[in-house]
Amino acid sequence: MANTGLGVSSAGGVEQTRGITQQDFLRILSTQLTFQDPLKPIDNQQFMAQMAQFSSLEQTRMSNEKLDTLLSQQAASQSLGLIGKTVEVATANGNVPGQVTTISFSSGQPLLTVKSASGELMTDVSLTQVALVRGSAT
Repeated sequence: MANTGLGVSSAGGVEQTRGITQQDFLRILSTQLTFQDPLKPIDNQQFMAQMAQFSSLEQTRMSNEKLDTLLSQQAASQSLGLIGKTVEVATANGNVPGQVTTISFSSGQPLLTVKSASGELMTDVSLTQVALVRGSAT
């Protein structure tokens, strides 16, 4: 993935925003200082406000990353508790009951394999598709 400038990266022609980094901010700040009018220098309070704003945004971004990790771990933990349980999976044709047989992970997200009462295997069932958990299979 090639860096194409401030905050934008490109991968195979698809561009996505990755956010501004501390290095990007310091580069912008340095450029501001280099090209400022010597007769009208930028106010120190303005610099401090920009630094405080950037620090706050960076802390929020880091907090969001940690929250995402925590949610992924919680989903993984919850899904492990579903092995052997009877669940109802929401499908286009209504809820289908079955027993959770295995769990796999794709991009950190748990995907269940559910064996229906008719013996059909439903693979790649996400936790959001589980409508009801009944307990141990009988």
